[in-house]
Amino acid sequence: MIVQQRVVFVLLGLWSSVFKVNGNKSKVKGGQGQFPTTQNVTVVEGGTANMTCRVEYNDNTSLQWSNPAQQTLFFGDKKALRDNRIELIRASWQELTISVSDVTLGDEGLYTCSLFTMPIKITKAYLTVLGVPERPEIIGFTKPAMEGDLITLTCTSAGSKPAATIRWFRNDKEVQGTKEVNATGKSFTVRSSLQFEVDRRDDGVAYTCSVEHQALDKPYLTTEVLQVHYAPHLEITHSLIIPQEGQYLKLECVSIGNPIPEPVLWSKDGGELPDVERMIVEGRELTITTLNKTDNGTYRCEASNHLGTSRAEYVLFVYDPNALGQVGPDHALVGGVVAVVVFITLCLTIVLGRYLARHKGTYLTHEAKGADDAPDADTAIINAEGNHVHAEEKKEYFI
Repeated sequence: MIVQQRVVFVLLGLWSSVFKVNGNKSKVKGGQGQFPTTQNVTVVEGGTANMTCRVEYNDNTSLQWSNPAQQTLFFGDKKALRDNRIELIRASWQELTISVSDVTLGDEGLYTCSLFTMPIKITKAYLTVLGVPERPEIIGFTKPAMEGDLITLTCTSAGSKPAATIRWFRNDKEVQGTKEVNATGKSFTVRSSLQFEVDRRDDGVAYTCSVEHQALDKPYLTTEVLQVHYAPHLEITHSLIIPQEGQYLKLECVSIGNPIPEPVLWSKDGGELPDVERMIVEGRELTITTLNKTDNGTYRCEASNHLGTSRAEYVLFVYDPNALGQVGPDHALVGGVVAVVVFITLCLTIVLGRYLARHKGTYLTHEAKGADDAPDADTAIINAEGNHVHAEEKKEYFI
């Protein structure tokens, strides 16, 4: 039926062209060099594509649109293909515009506009259909993850054409993943994977998969927050730098861990805390309202979760405020005296060393005088003793 209609439309066109040639040759000559003009069209899947064919000079010759399968869609204002998605927008001797609604990937291809002159003149236009990617999905999250685990997060988006782009973000900072693209019919499925060893710093971090495509006004985003369990770590903070008798002291056991380590247990010197009203325990805080020297000792806090136990210690030494004020000047005085003594000792050592070195050389020189012109050691000694008659008596120095 469709073929028969097309044959009829072609014959009508040829007949119309022949009639115009016989009836108005001047117009035909003016239109012989004219070709219809079209433009390529890009449309998002599910949208509407408008296909327009124009000719500047026309002697009432019909225009025709055909699809990539060479099926006639419209011949002039006559619809040839029974497809409710295809509608006539405008039909005249100079223009034929049609629309294709609810476009699918299968509608993509080369469309033909024909002007039924002798010979027939044709122009083609390509209809590009953009496949809209699906919203991404992230798999691979374990809730909770354990510190030290090696996990792989995978983000997948199907249905894009051309293939979509996937980007990863750790909070607001982009991180690189590995990409994989697979063709699924006329569209593409895109996957990107991110592998890392879980650290306690990943606890509470948002990992976001972003899918970007020219068919989207803005990227599709999917976010998952990573929860990490890790063993506790404790530290004790204190309110005083130099604790003194009579002062107020607060110790706080600061714990880091997930789950939060509970409960916090306080002890002193390996045993229970003294049962005194001055010591107040409120959860993670230990307060001593009025310090005295009986409070000296090692204070410990301890807390656990299912991954382990942690402890922290603080050594308390309470100073006498009266004695504390005298410590500074005494220490300064002693330090000054020690410095002076060291300096004097160094000076004496240098002077004495130079003195000994000089006189030792003089002694050796006098001993060697008898050795001049002596054939042997005994003669040298006799000569040395004889020379002493007129020489100054040898001096020896003992230290």
